[in-house]
Amino acid sequence: MIENTADTILSASGLSKSFGKTHAVVDASFDVRRGEIFVVMGLSGSGKSTLIRMLNGLVEPSDGTVTVAGTPITGMTPAKLRDVRRRNVSMVFQHFALLPHRTVIDNVAYGLEIQGIDKAERLERANTIIRLVGLDGRQNSLPSQLSGGMQQRVGLGRALASDTDVLLMDEAFSALDPLIRREMQEQLIELQHELGKTIIFITHDLNEAMFLGDRIAVMRDGRIVQIGTPEDILTDPANDYVAQFVQDVDRARVLTASSVMEPARSVVTVTAGPRAALRTMRDLQSSFIFVLERDRRFAGVVRDTDVMRQVKRGESDLRTIVRDETTMVTPDTLVVDLVELSVGSDLPIAVIDARERLLGVIPRVTLLAALGNVTTTTGEIAAIKPPPVTVSEMTETLLDPTLEGADL
Repeated sequence: MIENTADTILSASGLSKSFGKTHAVVDASFDVRRGEIFVVMGLSGSGKSTLIRMLNGLVEPSDGTVTVAGTPITGMTPAKLRDVRRRNVSMVFQHFALLPHRTVIDNVAYGLEIQGIDKAERLERANTIIRLVGLDGRQNSLPSQLSGGMQQRVGLGRALASDTDVLLMDEAFSALDPLIRREMQEQLIELQHELGKTIIFITHDLNEAMFLGDRIAVMRDGRIVQIGTPEDILTDPANDYVAQFVQDVDRARVLTASSVMEPARSVVTVTAGPRAALRTMRDLQSSFIFVLERDRRFAGVVRDTDVMRQVKRGESDLRTIVRDETTMVTPDTLVVDLVELSVGSDLPIAVIDARERLLGVIPRVTLLAALGNVTTTTGEIAAIKPPPVTVSEMTETLLDPTLEGADL
């Protein structure tokens, strides 16, 4: 179902395309939000290239509509469609489609020339884009003098210079060797963050889709079978087809802290006092407890031995024993970056928000389970967790107020 919002820049509703008896696209509906990278992924023959060509009017749908920047483009006259492509939707092709007898700067400025921008302004804007795509100094080179990666940068620069609402990229990096392809993917993300462009990216490569996409539409036999974030698709595939697609994905480079964290149970407020802290640790069979300020800001951690000493001495202020030894991360931290942080500490990683409030925790066993795509509630994992003994035994005595002065 389409979600029509103020942030929607492009909508496809019930798009279908048939070539004779072949159904290339069947009832495709989705919205693309302003400023996102929306990836359409599928194997060869899934209909993704036909779909993207319907989005800029290169292919007329058999059924359905496309709306760009609030204007329906389905059924437009060729002249109006040309205007849409000049001002609203530009495209980067797999095989560059550069003008061979034009220099880099003239290729980049070509769309602006078509728009009627005067020469001085279009060259100035082209030079700015050339610097952004990493081709400064090659303004006067011809395409034949450039490597494949450089030629694709020119194609990307030309589309960016046109400053359209939506940038369509059809298998734009698939002709490049793996190292150059990764560089282009990283640069595209940097450019998107810097310029805020809306990008619809077509690919058959799942890792590319997972790396680039804010959201991904998975196609099969002309139909969109699932739309979601990379995490959605990886952790909750819509069907067996999608599940098989994602089974070999490097989960550590897709999942984030927010998707693997657990609720923090071993928690007290800083005003609770050592006896309340010990009681919670005993009940949870934990040797530590996280301490929060009253507004839920994360204060730190206290250990069972420190709390027991406080109880013995009759002290009541947890603040004096709070330790600053907990690793803290934001919700969008990738799991691949959590692995090293978890090494060398017996404490779970704390996930905090921008206001330093505790959102959840990531124990090491949970992190390992996420990497292995298994649940932490299985009997096998639970069975290997060593049962803490010291806390539950000692706090039975410490929490008895009649024995507060007992020798420990």
